[in-house]
Amino acid sequence: MGKIIFYEDKNFQGQHYECSADCEDLQSHFSRCNSIRVDSDFWVLYEKPNYMGYQYVLTRGEYPDYQRWMGYNDSIRSCRTYNYSSSSSYKMRLYERPDFGGQMMEFMDDCPSVYDRFHHRDIHSCNVMDGYWTMYDQPNYRGRQYFMRPGEYRRFSDWGATCPSIGSFRHVREF
Repeated sequence: MGKIIFYEDKNFQGQHYECSADCEDLQSHFSRCNSIRVDSDFWVLYEKPNYMGYQYVLTRGEYPDYQRWMGYNDSIRSCRTYNYSSSSSYKMRLYERPDFGGQMMEFMDDCPSVYDRFHHRDIHSCNVMDGYWTMYDQPNYRGRQYFMRPGEYRRFSDWGATCPSIGSFRHVREF
C-alpha cells in the first residue's frame, strides 16, 4: 500500500497529513500544501476535489516545495495512489485526429519532444495499451501533466486537457 505525507509549509515543516489511500477531498486535512514526501508507490495529485483540475504525478522521493513537482500553486485537494506496473513493457498510440483518426504513431519509450518524433504538436486521441504514462503540454517533460492509464482516449478532453497540444511524455516507473 502506498504512503504519502503532505506538509503545509516548505521543507517538510508545519502541520502534516499522512495518507495511504485514495482521497477525493483533502480539504479537511490541510489548507495548503507546500512540500511532500512520497514513501511508496506513485501518486496522482489533483488541484481540486473529486480528482479534478491540474494533475501532478509524483514518484517516490522528496519534494521540498511545490515547484519541485511543477506545481502552479499550493493547492492539492485530492489524490490517488497506483502501484508500479509489474509489466516491463509500455505501449501507446497517438493520433492526430479525434476517434483514432489520421496519422498514428506507436511509442514504447519516453519522448522528450513529440514534434521532433511525430511532426505534430496536436494529439487528438490516444490508446494506452500497456503501462502508465505522463503527458506534458511542453517539451522536455515540463508544463501541465496528464496521467494516462491503459485505455482509450477518443478526445483530448478525455485525459483532462483543454487543448490538444502535447510536448512530451514518459512512462511512469520507479526511479
